[in-house]
Amino acid sequence: MRDADFERLYSEHAESLFAFLAYRTGDRVRAEDVLSDTFERVLRARRRFDPRRGSEKTWIYSIALNLLRDDARRRGAEDRALERTRSVALPGEGEGAHDRALAEVERRDELGPALQLLSDSEREAIALRFGADLTVPEIAKVTGERLTTVEGRVYRALGKLRDELA
Repeated sequence: MRDADFERLYSEHAESLFAFLAYRTGDRVRAEDVLSDTFERVLRARRRFDPRRGSEKTWIYSIALNLLRDDARRRGAEDRALERTRSVALPGEGEGAHDRALAEVERRDELGPALQLLSDSEREAIALRFGADLTVPEIAKVTGERLTTVEGRVYRALGKLRDELA
């Protein structure tokens, strides 16, 4: 992959990938970090891309999804460690500023609480479908799951959201 190819990939996919990441994380700064990490990895792994295994778009989203999952695992471990530290070192201390800001955004947004009622896999499917504007077959490739599984997951998630927001 030449520099021109990388620039083309970035110009074609960065905007929709950022929309997916922002939708999925609910945090613009975090979405920007994952976006930059994704394209850094694309640049480093460009020789391993195999068009027979999938499109460039699904390859890029697979990288982003893996980074997002890694980030979520790391943040979960950090949050648990902070919570243990807070309960030991600062009993009665309230939520951190970051947690309060996120809670405020969710209160203002009807969709946030509704999305929280979905399972992680359903939220991921909805974020890929509507945040990233991927088709259901593309989601199946990105996640490595069967098409019927992804179809059912999106259908169930939309039903739950419709019931909750009605």
